[in-house]
Amino acid sequence: MTSIEIDRRRALQGAAVVGATGAIGIAAAGRADAAAGAPHRSAPALLTATYPELRRGSSGAAVRDLQNKLAGAGYWLGGIDGSFGHLTQQAVWAIQKYWGLSRDGVVGPSTWAKVNLRQRPRSRYSGTRIEVDKAKQLMFVRDSVGMQMCINTSTGANKPFESGGRWYDGRTPSGTFKVFRYVPGWYSGSLGDLYRPMFFNGGIAVHGSTSIPPYNASHGCCRVSTAAQDKIIARGSLKIGATVNVY
Repeated sequence: MTSIEIDRRRALQGAAVVGATGAIGIAAAGRADAAAGAPHRSAPALLTATYPELRRGSSGAAVRDLQNKLAGAGYWLGGIDGSFGHLTQQAVWAIQKYWGLSRDGVVGPSTWAKVNLRQRPRSRYSGTRIEVDKAKQLMFVRDSVGMQMCINTSTGANKPFESGGRWYDGRTPSGTFKVFRYVPGWYSGSLGDLYRPMFFNGGIAVHGSTSIPPYNASHGCCRVSTAAQDKIIARGSLKIGATVNVY
């Protein structure tokens, strides 16, 4: 047998080994070679996805990716523009609240992990309604299809206050209510300015505000961003006669 025929037979035998053993067999052979002092051949490095820490003021492709995933899961944030602004911060607070994470507005490893689940949050009820979860400080906007918007909200701070010679407990009462009054534009009252308030329980309303922190801070109303209030009203979810569940 010539040397060429010998080399050809060895090559065919090697191909058969690969076919029979696959990658595991190759890996085992590699370990045996290393043990025998054979030259080391490093395996290709595994590609690991990394996600940068994002916060208000960040911008770029990573922010756009974040916005797409949040919006796709129902965390409303307005437009997708690659800029981490006020509405994106509201959405980040919302997903952090839903999953019980630290409400710091910073998208680090733990928040990215939940964002990457792309899982829509679940509310308590079905059907068309507004739901306010006081424990999570979240508002859910539902229609006949399902949960459409999950929004950061700020409800009553549970601190007594005085207004017009009367004392109030500063709470947002639980229960099922109907919207009975709407004031277009800004409404200026003794306790501050309310944007397009929809009153559902006495003087308590769902309204837009310029201050919606990630904790309960109101006199009893349910605050959302002015842009979110516009969106909820525009889609017909918040109107006279709409059901509001507070729990």
